[in-house]
Order: sequence, then C-alpha cells, then structure tokens
Amino acid sequence: MTTFSIQSFGCRINQAEAFTWTDSLQDNGLVFLDDTLSSDIVLVNTCTLTGRADRDVRAFIRKVGRENPDAKIFLTGCGVDRLGEGLQLNEQVVNLLPNAEKKDLVEAVLAVTGKGPARSRAPYKSRMLVKIQDGCDFRCRFCVIPSVRGPSVSIGGDRIFARIEEAIERGFYEIVLTGVNVGLYGRDLSPPESFLALLRDLAALPGLGRIRLSSLDPRFLEEDLLRFILSEKKICPHFHLSLQSGSNLVLRAMGRNIEVTRYREILNTMRDLSPGAALGADILVGFPGETDELFEETRAFLESSPLTSLHVFSYSPRPGTPAAALPNVTERIVKERMQSLRRLSVARHLSFRRDQIGRVLEAVVIKKGPRTSLCLTGNYVEVDVERVDADKGAMVPVRITDVTPRTTKGKAEKSR
Repeated sequence: MTTFSIQSFGCRINQAEAFTWTDSLQDNGLVFLDDTLSSDIVLVNTCTLTGRADRDVRAFIRKVGRENPDAKIFLTGCGVDRLGEGLQLNEQVVNLLPNAEKKDLVEAVLAVTGKGPARSRAPYKSRMLVKIQDGCDFRCRFCVIPSVRGPSVSIGGDRIFARIEEAIERGFYEIVLTGVNVGLYGRDLSPPESFLALLRDLAALPGLGRIRLSSLDPRFLEEDLLRFILSEKKICPHFHLSLQSGSNLVLRAMGRNIEVTRYREILNTMRDLSPGAALGADILVGFPGETDELFEETRAFLESSPLTSLHVFSYSPRPGTPAAALPNVTERIVKERMQSLRRLSVARHLSFRRDQIGRVLEAVVIKKGPRTSLCLTGNYVEVDVERVDADKGAMVPVRITDVTPRTTKGKAEKSR
C-alpha cells in the first residue's frame, strides 16, 4: 500500500490542481494521507510569486528531508519553472515538472509506485476547487506569473460542467471556481465565451449548492457581470479583489490600467447591492517609488472604503520583471506600512464579524474535532460550533452567537 500527500503553496489554482491529482491517484490504487510527514510520496505544488514563497517551498523540502527521510518528493508548479534544479535540495527530490508538464504528474508518480485497484476517493478539501482558467495576458511590472504560467488559457465549458456535476453527485455543497485571472475566461475559446455566461449556466445546474469565486481583477468587472454576481443567490457573498494600491501614481507605475475612482465605484456598488457580503482586497506595500505621501493615499482610500478585510503583502523583486531593476523602499519603512494596514484589516474584520451576531447563515463543515466543528459561511466567516453530525463538505445552518478578536462562535440550527 503506497501512500501519498500533497502540499500546495500559493494560489487556489494550485489547490484545484491538487484536488484533481488526489482523485486520479486514488483511482490508481494509492492511499491519500493528510500528513506529508508520514506518506511515501509527497507532491509539492510550488509558488514563486514572492521571495517569501520561494523560502517557504525550500523550508518545506528540507523539513520533509529531516522528518520523513524515506519519502520520494515530486515538485511541480511556478517555482520549478523559475528555479528549476535550484530546488533539488536533497536526494529525495526524484522529479521536477514545470507547469507545461503538470499534465504528466500522475503518470510520473505511477511510474515509480505502480498501479493498483481503484480506492474510494477521500477528498483533498471539504470544498471542491475547480480550475476554469490558467495564465494571464497582462504584464504588471512586478508580476512573474505570466512568464511561468504563460498566456490566458480557458478550460472548455464541457469539462467544467462535467467536473462540477461530479462534485454535486459526490455531495459537495460548495464549489470554488479558480484561475489566475478568471475575468479573462472564454476570450481565447473558439467561438469566444464569457465568464458571465459561464456563471449563468452554472447557477442553473440542478442540485448545485453554492459557487465561490476566487480573486477578481476589477479591470474585468463590467457592470452586467458585477450586478449578476451580487444578485445571484447561488454565488457566495464574498468577493476578493486584486486592487494592489489605492494611489493612481502607484497603479500606473505597476502597469495596471485602472483608476482609483473605478475601484471606489465597484466597492460601493458591492456594498449597496450586497450589504452582508465580505469584501476583501490584495494590497501590495512598498512598490518601488511608493513615497510616504503615495502610501498615505492608499491608506486613506482603504479607510474610506467598505472593505471588510485586507491581504497585505510586501513587494518582492522578481528577477526578469521590469520593477526588479528599480530601487527598493527600505525594509523598515515597508514593515511599518504593512503593520499599519494589517491593524486596519484586523479592526475591519472584527467589526464585520460582530455585525453577523444573531444571523443564521448557511455554512459548510470544513473541519471536525472531537468536541467542535469548524464551519465556513457564505460570506467567509469561520465559525466554531458544537460538533455537528453532518459530514465534511455538507451544509448546516449556523447562528452566530459570539465574536472575539480571535474567534467566531455559533450554534447549529435545524435545517429549514
């Protein structure tokens, strides 16, 4: 009996790929474990978006080497494309597959392990993640992703529907649609399709619980798409936007063709049409040329916005990108700016969670402990409830009862 585990770094698209590999390897007789330090085979889907991501991948490979020295490690993903043999940190790394060869990963593993009779599928996650698009056609001056994932490529609608219909049959209540830039979906297909048309068709699927959208690029949130995702009951009221900055000068320097006024219009529309929605944003701090004044523009924009949380990360020069040749903002200043915005995010999210007290929300069971279950609401609040009988991945109505700075507590209600 050969066991395997998967460690995914970075974006949700990596998790969607890991979901598919988990199913395929179990179909060929391998046993899936959640524990990377106990399995015979360890698959690592790498990320190279930032220097921190590179360091995390290397640290994980070394950890497996120390604590699971008999395991065979297979590496794939963006880190392999950019760093290549620089990730060959020990003899356990038996294969490195760049993104273009990800389709061969399962066969590469089976060439080492051999095949066996199909096993029942244990899911990689409690929510099904489905990749609908990969790559990006744009070249933000700080971003290495287009060079390691290539141009935008959409998955055909037939394949997407087959995967989601299978997920419904397997009992998944929530489907997460992922991609590098889902707003580009369908433009490369023949004939061209649109993200809006795909969502309309998916929302009409019989038996579908709900759809969650991964990060959205505001440059592709046309009015009809925006209004649909805010009004469709089967789309989770949780929207995360790749804003990056609240300063027009910084946005132009980044190569992002959008103005802050458009950000404000989108966010205000979201708040007006979906008052209970969680609104998050990626914010990049310390881009070359970001002065104190320009940072204050970003902070003022964020403070006046209806955003309920922020994913704040520091600029990291990526070799080969135009921004890499520019002088960096000092580390001390970047750290101070990040702390300032993270404090704002903590306060905003606490206020948002407190607003949920007394509400009954549909939540998916994502973890089950001996005494409590962790459930995730449609508007992306993790709620600790007394252990429920429902399986992981199933939906339970949850009433929010108490909120602290660290936790949200609730009580499972009877299904309506």
